[in-house]
Amino acid sequence: MTAANQSGTPRKDPRTKVGVVVKRKMDKTAVVAVERVFNHTLYRKRVRRTSKFKVHDPKNETQKGDLVLIIQTKPISKDKHWRLQKILRKAVQVEEAQV
Repeated sequence: MTAANQSGTPRKDPRTKVGVVVKRKMDKTAVVAVERVFNHTLYRKRVRRTSKFKVHDPKNETQKGDLVLIIQTKPISKDKHWRLQKILRKAVQVEEAQV
């Protein structure tokens, strides 16, 4: 069900996407890769496309490899228009054995 703003007109629900964190180099920002699969119109083959989004992560709780749910929001900076909604699956961390 959509929410109504003060003027009474219905408001759209914000867009959400599911993706994998591919970069964690910036403070409070993660880069999330979202993959979509569709059929090519001419060749009828399955085509895979990946888009990267900069996501606002205020608590720096994501790690590289996490599966996350992101939600569209008002612009936070020049490139950030998405924020972290929740972490769906944490990445498995493998420790290297010391010799």
